[in-house]
Amino acid sequence: MAIPSGSGTEVLKRVYIPAVTNSPTKVIDGVANHIYTVLNLTFCEQGNATELIHLFVYPSADSGNGIYLLGSQSLSAFSTFVWNDKIVLTGTDELVFQTSDSANVDVYCNYIDQDWT
Repeated sequence: MAIPSGSGTEVLKRVYIPAVTNSPTKVIDGVANHIYTVLNLTFCEQGNATELIHLFVYPSADSGNGIYLLGSQSLSAFSTFVWNDKIVLTGTDELVFQTSDSANVDVYCNYIDQDWT
């Protein structure tokens, strides 16, 4: 994606997904001509079990080649883990979360959406 030369919008957004389990779940599903800056993610275990959590990016909606950002992070029963590292996604990149086993983890994400359409 080239550096935009026209005008656009920049909006602070959030997404929350309750009760994520071991199926890959899109946190951000990128759209062409957008730049997403992820500010932080909060993961909260709600099922009274220790979980392993994973966070990865599929570049350009290529669901076969995920890039792990967070792999096998332990999340104790009823505990919270906060990811504060900034992540930049462009275009049709996808940010995906998953647990290792059947689980009940709430996910909350704050991000900036720059729309150059």
